Amino acid sequence: MSTGALPAFTRGTINLASAGLGARAIFATDEFFGPLSRLLADEPAVYRPGVYDDNGKWMDGWETRRRRGPGHDHAVIALATPGRIRGFDVDTAHFTGNFPTACAIEACHAPEGPDARTSWTAVLGPSPLGPGAQHFFDCGDDGLYSHVRLRIYPDGGVARLRVYGKPALDRTAIGGEPIDLAAALGGGEVVALSNGHYGHQRLLAPGRGINMGDGWETSRRRVPGHEWIVVRLAARATIESIVVDTAHFKGNYPDACSLQAADLTGATGDLPTLVTAASMFWQEILPEQKLAADRIHTFGGTLVKRAGAVTHVRLNIHPDGGVSRLRVFGHPAEGGKT
Repeated sequence: MSTGALPAFTRGTINLASAGLGARAIFATDEFFGPLSRLLADEPAVYRPGVYDDNGKWMDGWETRRRRGPGHDHAVIALATPGRIRGFDVDTAHFTGNFPTACAIEACHAPEGPDARTSWTAVLGPSPLGPGAQHFFDCGDDGLYSHVRLRIYPDGGVARLRVYGKPALDRTAIGGEPIDLAAALGGGEVVALSNGHYGHQRLLAPGRGINMGDGWETSRRRVPGHEWIVVRLAARATIESIVVDTAHFKGNYPDACSLQAADLTGATGDLPTLVTAASMFWQEILPEQKLAADRIHTFGGTLVKRAGAVTHVRLNIHPDGGVSRLRVFGHPAEGGKT
């Protein structure tokens, strides 16, 4: 159960079961008290005292009816993107008298969707669950998976399932066009930042931001200087164009932005500490450019300096403010990995 400290597998990974990234509820043996889709919500589960629907108490999660015969319930989830799973969080928040006694998880790689012929691999054996708590489990399997099947014994409710892992960049599917190397679903990852007071987790998410809370926003800077954020690209690559989207940021967008880049292939040690200390000296590939409110800004052509293959970029915003999305388009280098 949760002790307050997140396990190591949650660092440097994303939640592959995030609805906000595109994970989908596929099938459940039963959803009488709570639909499977709630299991994948990004927000922490909430409790609503005194709220009932036609079937009973409203609960924020997936909840089955009380089983009166043999067997157990299970559900199938399509991950946001195929990836390699590092661990799980099975959260029974607010389920105190109706939680399952145990769970198990299987996974498969079926890009077109699992069917009766699909082979499933056990990635978490039967493991005990308790009331109202996060339960963290390591995954020792290094296979590539697109779907998971959560089994609960024998029935009950689970508030959230989080599947922490690394997205797999499918190089065989890459054609001649540049791809977004910063995309979270491709393996892009924020590794360090100067300030993320209002959040930063959605900067690399798919689609445009839906509101001002869907991106990276700093507090108001009251001292000289500017804010920055460092992204590890999905692959070592050459960069052709950069997109900075200030969607919904109207009175708090940055005045300007610039971009630096570096090739950290082979770097060892604590990466956040390394980039925090050194990234200000990286090569500038996009000189300072003015930004506008609530707009997609595309920088390419001769504006972007050809810097060879790089693994990391640093987006600088002058002096502070909010950016909804960052896209870094380019071509993976031959044999290059981050």
